[in-house]
Amino acid sequence: MHHTSEQPASFTCLGGGHGLYQTLTAARFAGASDINAVVTVADDGGSSGRLRREMDVVPPGDLRMALAALSGEGEDGERWRGTLQHRFGGHGAMAGHALGNLLITGLAEQLGDTQAALDQVAAWTGSAGRVIPVCPRPLDIEADVAGLDDDPRVLRSVRGQVAVATTPGTVRRVRLTPDKPAASPDAVEAILGADVVTIGPGSWFSSVIPHILVPEIAQALNDTDAKVVVILNLTPEAGETHGFTTERHIHVFSQHAPELRVDAFLADDRAATTAGERENIARAAAGLDAAVTFMPLGEQTEDGSASTRHDPEKLAAALKAVHAAR
Repeated sequence: MHHTSEQPASFTCLGGGHGLYQTLTAARFAGASDINAVVTVADDGGSSGRLRREMDVVPPGDLRMALAALSGEGEDGERWRGTLQHRFGGHGAMAGHALGNLLITGLAEQLGDTQAALDQVAAWTGSAGRVIPVCPRPLDIEADVAGLDDDPRVLRSVRGQVAVATTPGTVRRVRLTPDKPAASPDAVEAILGADVVTIGPGSWFSSVIPHILVPEIAQALNDTDAKVVVILNLTPEAGETHGFTTERHIHVFSQHAPELRVDAFLADDRAATTAGERENIARAAAGLDAAVTFMPLGEQTEDGSASTRHDPEKLAAALKAVHAAR
């Protein structure tokens, strides 16, 4: 990847799913000296959900995606990336399982430890970094959702990551069960030891906010000397953040961890076009002592419409700029 004249920085990236994949790819483009992925463990859908229920393991899907994002360069790394991401077809017992999920689950059984299994896969794949579950135990997410009832003021409890991510109602807040879980010590260490810590992008209520609901993680984010950067989503998501403005994304983030302080929010320069909107966003961020940086972050779409995916090279440039701005 491209190294610049500046000192390469150590990155710790918090998140899950496709958002984390893009951020890890961006960290590589930014010439990171080392990368730690701290990954959500609340997934209960698809292959991960099945393995979690049958084997009593941390759901491996988001961990697998992070390992794929960090797989080595060259032909071997490419082969590993394809292998980890390979999904079985058909209608049998294997249908829908990702090969990497089975590999992580089987190794964790053999070695008696999920972290050891992840570190072993990282060694095999020539990984550019380390993948760390945020908590050593699987978690559940529960949300208070409005709009599922005739009376819009009635809040109903919805449980499970899939249910939260796909609810037709409006998510007001989320909780973890068990409440206040212990963090993986390696995750805390990775936050304290980094130069840059990123949070997001991704499903706001089901893979971004859960991180800051883990008390030791929130504490580490406040204690670290790293520049802590929250990467905002490019567009609201159907389901959990339908119709949310950039400002509202920041508000719900801070409501879930009122004591948290971060350095910067990174927003796409097309997210807010008027001075008034930008002022409101800046005011929301100031509640967390943070500045807002507007930069082009979205992938170029064929028809010029707003992209939902971050472009890793643009994101890398933005992260380097934020890190350099001491």
